[in-house]
Amino acid sequence: MLVQSALMQAQTPQPAPAPQAPVPSRLLKPTADEPPRLTKFNLDFPGGTPKQLVTAIEKAMGRPLNAIVPEQYADTRLPALRMTEVNAAELFKALESSSLKREAVTTGSSSSGPGGYSSYQVVSTAYGFRSQGPVSDDTVWYFFVEGPVLPPLKPNKTCRFFALTPYLEAGQSVDDITTAIQTGWKMLGDKDTPNISFHKDTKLLIAVGEPGKLETIDAVLKALQPAPTIFTAEQLQRLNSQPVQAQPAAVKSTQPAKPAKTATDAEN
Repeated sequence: MLVQSALMQAQTPQPAPAPQAPVPSRLLKPTADEPPRLTKFNLDFPGGTPKQLVTAIEKAMGRPLNAIVPEQYADTRLPALRMTEVNAAELFKALESSSLKREAVTTGSSSSGPGGYSSYQVVSTAYGFRSQGPVSDDTVWYFFVEGPVLPPLKPNKTCRFFALTPYLEAGQSVDDITTAIQTGWKMLGDKDTPNISFHKDTKLLIAVGEPGKLETIDAVLKALQPAPTIFTAEQLQRLNSQPVQAQPAAVKSTQPAKPAKTATDAEN
């Protein structure tokens, strides 16, 4: 009887187990050999500073983001970012790759030679967020900027003198000349313009500044020079046909020269 009852229970179909709801990926715990899953999010960042980007990511993730932004890089301008279904690691990797560029930086300058010269070096620059160790939602990110570290360059200055006598005699004024020079510097966007001063006794314009910026004074004075007089062939022929007036010759005296007085004559 017991054997028959056991066989009947074995032949009776067992009810199927109830289906279980899928567990969200963000709640699954990775195994020891599987890297931690990072939170995916959508981001529409209009551009701004690193701190503003961190705030936008936190809002999109729905959780805090551990990030350090050094004060010297706080004002770095970041481009607009529009991402779909990305995590923080993917976003920061793309941001760093897009920032890579090569640019020329000034490494030195000299005032020798006409107009002086500057030396340049081509360097690679980049910025973004990096981390140390395995990446997870709790990773600490730090903002960095890579670029050349150069000592502050002190611009070379020179002193030049410009004679204004021909221009003053032609009817120009010192104010007219200096205003034209300063207008040129202003239109070029120069903030650190050379210093100029007019010396009345010698009628010299004295200028102190970078050689390249002093070239503006040369350009103004050259433009103010009177244009040369151009004669037509008929005018030249008329000038050549005019008689040249002879200068009167010096008349020599025919009277004999008086002898010089001697010391005896002076006593008498």
